[in-house]
Amino acid sequence: MQIKSGWLTAARTVRTENCEPRPVGIVPQLLVIHNISLPPGQFGDSSIERFFTNTLDWDEHPFFAEIRDVKVSAHLLIRRDGELVQFVSFDDRAWHAGLSCYGGRENCNDFSIGIELEGTDSLPYTNAQYHALRAVTRALLQTYPSMSRDHIAGHSDIAPGRKTDPGPAFDWSRYLQDLESPAQKESAP
Repeated sequence: MQIKSGWLTAARTVRTENCEPRPVGIVPQLLVIHNISLPPGQFGDSSIERFFTNTLDWDEHPFFAEIRDVKVSAHLLIRRDGELVQFVSFDDRAWHAGLSCYGGRENCNDFSIGIELEGTDSLPYTNAQYHALRAVTRALLQTYPSMSRDHIAGHSDIAPGRKTDPGPAFDWSRYLQDLESPAQKESAP
């Protein structure tokens, strides 16, 4: 998997205006894992894409009234079948973290990359999602030297008490196992 000019070559691109340039001199240093489903617990339609691109029909479902004035995005969405949809260049600032703090630094959007998994806190994620997430993570670690396996967090870790995702259904050890890139494995003693 490759990243060129901030974009995954393997992802379908759906650009959003819910982003902005990162502050001058700031590069991605943190990877944040989220989950999302719209309406909650439902998968497979275009609601997430329409939400991130401000084109969601607010009258389509009663839950949508609760998020009517919210403008958010993530860099990447990984669907249940492993499809990759990229909304924001990894070089830019997506609006995924909200009020957040990591390692004593606030405003995690400034220095992080946000990946949304189509899912909920309580339903298991799919094999295809774990496979895609590991491949994307390897590509990010190769492309952005300032990122490392030690700086991967859940949304719940950077916004405790406010956010719970990716939730107890996310298997951190499964995700983190064998995460080294092929180049890192070859150089290992």
